[in-house]
Amino acid sequence: MAKGKDVRVRIILECTSCVRNDIKKESAGISRYITQKNRHNTPSRLELRKFCPYCYKHTIHGEIKK
Repeated sequence: MAKGKDVRVRIILECTSCVRNDIKKESAGISRYITQKNRHNTPSRLELRKFCPYCYKHTIHGEIKK
C-alpha cells in the first residue's frame, strides 16, 4: 500500500495569533499541535480552538503545510 493513498493523514495545527505576534516579537514562540484527520470527511483545511501556552488563552489553530 502506498503512503500517499492513506485516508487518515497527519496534520500540524499552528496558532494563528502567535504567527501574527511573531512579526512584532511579542511572543516567545509558536504553539503547534500534531493530530490526524480523515481526508474524505474534511478535504479543506482544519481549524480548531486549542490552548496556546504562549498567549495563555484558547485561540484558533489552523492547519499548515508540512
